[in-house]
Amino acid sequence: MERGLVTIAIVTYNSEEYIERCLKYVLEQDYPRKEIIVVDNASADRSAAIVAKFGSAVRATYNPKNVGFAAGQNQAIAQSRGEWILTLNPDVRLSPDFISKLIAASESDQSAGSTCGKLLAMGSDFAIPSRPLFDSTGIYMTPNLRHFDRGSRIPDEGQYDRCEYVFGGTGAACLYRREMIDDISIDGEFFDADFFAYREDADVAWRAQLLGWKCLYNPLAVAWHVRSVLPENRRSLPPVINMHSVKNRWLLRIKNTTFDLYWRHWLAITARDVIVIGGCLLREWSSLRAFWLVLRDLKTAFRKRSAIMHRKRVTDAHIAAWFSNLPVSYPREQPLRAPFEEATSV
Repeated sequence: MERGLVTIAIVTYNSEEYIERCLKYVLEQDYPRKEIIVVDNASADRSAAIVAKFGSAVRATYNPKNVGFAAGQNQAIAQSRGEWILTLNPDVRLSPDFISKLIAASESDQSAGSTCGKLLAMGSDFAIPSRPLFDSTGIYMTPNLRHFDRGSRIPDEGQYDRCEYVFGGTGAACLYRREMIDDISIDGEFFDADFFAYREDADVAWRAQLLGWKCLYNPLAVAWHVRSVLPENRRSLPPVINMHSVKNRWLLRIKNTTFDLYWRHWLAITARDVIVIGGCLLREWSSLRAFWLVLRDLKTAFRKRSAIMHRKRVTDAHIAAWFSNLPVSYPREQPLRAPFEEATSV
């Protein structure tokens, strides 16, 4: 590990529409100490050729098959030398000081294992919209064990301009401390490769909370994201994405749900389960495969659960306080480079 070095880890899969512009904005960062690692998951388009054009500025790995976002990120992390790992989607545009602002926040708080910034929505043209809409200001968890992005698709009117602790950061652009990565990894995996794609960032956030690590949100770090996976457009998504979403809902809860949390919210959890199972049986038949995959991975999931719960460092009340139908955040004790309004729990 090299102190002060930031590794930018990007996983591509048929990302030719975005990756060149994404890398351009990464290279324009004002933070000088960085390495860029791209793992391409057997793209069938020009993604690999575009990455190759960047030469020695980018260290690239080209997988012979699509191993998924989680496993691809793990590959990048295994190759990395940075004290900090920034996971980045190829459809993200960073402001020039995005990394330096995240580093400043992270270095000011050793309890923060991850730091996220203000992600705003943008179109596929990578142009900054005149009317800013939030994409994510961190993720939050609901009583029925769903996770959402704070502020998603609502106008930015300053309501998230406070430096505060949140449940976790979206994997589209989140800075992770190497110390935390090493601490919470299971069998050498930071992201759970069984997830393949979708919800793996919520799994990491939940595991980090159980093991006592905080996530800090810094609104001074601004980026823009082209997000295609949203709850409201589920029917237009590829069936394989929806199938992994269903599968990972169960893996997420098996690994991380404490008995206390389940008993507090068993009615909401059960109601959501009925909706998910009913939807698969009546309409989304392509997602029925998810249940077979959960059964196949059940033993492994419980083994991972045991590893997490045996090292749990926080109280049940601490975890339960994060699960609400409204986003929850907690104030940071000291302001960060600006006199932010004191944050409160919502």
